[in-house]
Amino acid sequence: QVQLVESGGGLVQAGGSLRLSCAASGSILSISAMSWYRQARGKQRELAASIIRASSTNYADPVKGRFTISRDNAKNTVYLQMNNLQPEDTAVYYCNVNGMTYGPWGTSGFDTWGQGTQVTVSS
Repeated sequence: QVQLVESGGGLVQAGGSLRLSCAASGSILSISAMSWYRQARGKQRELAASIIRASSTNYADPVKGRFTISRDNAKNTVYLQMNNLQPEDTAVYYCNVNGMTYGPWGTSGFDTWGQGTQVTVSS
């Protein structure tokens, strides 16, 4: 079983910065993709950024040039540095991690979500 613990959300003024962290723990054999999604009130959850393996990154158009995703493979942790935040970035941010886990049954894939962390940007 794999668990995710997120941290770093909060309230910030427009133009400010926040850094989100998501640490994965448990019976992890390998991690493939680590991603951040966000869901604003009344809207569908959408991908903000993802990082696959060591360095292949992907960003949604609204966050390009302002957000940076990175990962520390030794710590099974993914980060999202968010700069020049705007009110439209207000949302609950969710971490998603997938890869391979192991147990008495052998190995199997996992796809796990964090509990979500609130980011609120005031104008």
